[in-house]
Amino acid sequence: MAYNGGPMTEAMYYVLLALMHPNHGYQLMQAITEVSNGRLIMGPGTLYGVLSRMQKDGLISLAEDDGRRKTYQITLEGERALRMEFSRLKAMIQDGSILETGDENE
Repeated sequence: MAYNGGPMTEAMYYVLLALMHPNHGYQLMQAITEVSNGRLIMGPGTLYGVLSRMQKDGLISLAEDDGRRKTYQITLEGERALRMEFSRLKAMIQDGSILETGDENE
């Protein structure tokens, strides 16, 4: 099953951002908190559910598995999907600029 290109969940978006540098579970949880400026704190249950689904969708792959820890990396497909989502979010921000200038008419 491949990723369908629809809007990403916040969790997916930040996992992919954090995986721009290969990471393993515990490090990845810290990287997600860091890259989201503390807005997203992901527990192991959520993280591993998201990782499993994203691996099935071909957005990430296993870089290394030494039996103790698994290191994940973003795939080319994952990076493409992340860049598409980033463009979509930027467009949403631009569309919302009406809110910044909306006060003039009141």
